[in-house]
Amino acid sequence: MRYMRNTRFFQTCAVIIISLALVVTSGCQLFTQNQSETTTESSSEQQTEIGTGSPLNGTLSTQIQISTTTSELLPSIADVVAAVKPSVVAINTEAVTLDFFGRYVPQEGAGSGWIISSDGLIITNNHVIADAQTINVTLSDGRSLPVDVSKVVSDAISDLAVLKVNATGLPAVKIGDSNRLRVGDWVVAIGNSLGEGIRATQGIISRQDVTITDDSGQEISGLIETDAAINPGNSGGPLVNMAGEVIGITNAKTVATGVEGVGYAIGTNEAIPIIQELINKGYVTWPYLGVNTYTVDNYAVRQYNLNVDEGVLLTYIEANSPAAKAGLQAGDVVVKFNGQAVATGAELIHAIHEAEIGQPAEIIFWRGNEQKTISAILTERPR
Repeated sequence: MRYMRNTRFFQTCAVIIISLALVVTSGCQLFTQNQSETTTESSSEQQTEIGTGSPLNGTLSTQIQISTTTSELLPSIADVVAAVKPSVVAINTEAVTLDFFGRYVPQEGAGSGWIISSDGLIITNNHVIADAQTINVTLSDGRSLPVDVSKVVSDAISDLAVLKVNATGLPAVKIGDSNRLRVGDWVVAIGNSLGEGIRATQGIISRQDVTITDDSGQEISGLIETDAAINPGNSGGPLVNMAGEVIGITNAKTVATGVEGVGYAIGTNEAIPIIQELINKGYVTWPYLGVNTYTVDNYAVRQYNLNVDEGVLLTYIEANSPAAKAGLQAGDVVVKFNGQAVATGAELIHAIHEAEIGQPAEIIFWRGNEQKTISAILTERPR
């Protein structure tokens, strides 16, 4: 009897537990369903609010369109390098200089150049070959050819030079139009970087028509600024566009020490007329005034007690020069040359270079507190 009573008790408990489990399960299912319905309703209300709600007043579409347009791919820089590299040469020079003790010692230099004609004419920078006793050019095929130093023609003002090697059938580069460049255009600099062989770096055009002062104190204008790496040895090498055309001549001499990502090149539209004149005549004819200049700044105003705070201070007048014959004096401040306002030494030099030799040039300047106007007849710059 006792066994039977216990059995009934356990059976009853089991029925109660099963019933409770069924109730709980049903409740969970009901709760889940209600929560899903509530979420759906809330989402629906939120969508309506985005499309028609008060602060936006329906100005935002209920379905935002995402553009699937892909950006245009860059042309292959490898193809550009492959097309231009055979026309780029390494230039190695040797000069003899005096050391601290007055002894003659050889000094080696390295630079770059590029072939402008198949009969062996090569373009580089003047400072690459200046004062060199020997010059050797290494072609892309490994040949090393000597250059007759006596036949090198160069121009220090523009920092350009033309060399000639005894070879024919050389691959000449194509010349591009630097005036068509835009800030942001991709370019490639190719040259004998660090004197370790021809290599290529790429970047964009950062600025145009830049004027800077090089490490010798000379102001150079009409430059292209790029963030393509330009190192010692790159000087004279080509800066090319994505069509493989030379649009500039790189100039490591103008790279500021400690500044990264800034390099310069002489634009082809500035350089080609000078190169053509070097090839045709062996020298470049520049108009000549015969003055040394200093751009007016606060120091000059105080030091020389100037009555103007902008212009070009004349610090020296060459004897028998056009400036001397016209009556200019040291201490005069030029503010306009041939109708062009000039505020820096570079602007005055540029205006002089644009003037006609043998023709009168009007010069407006200040002498003390008096403004004067004179006319000077420019001559050919002495070579």
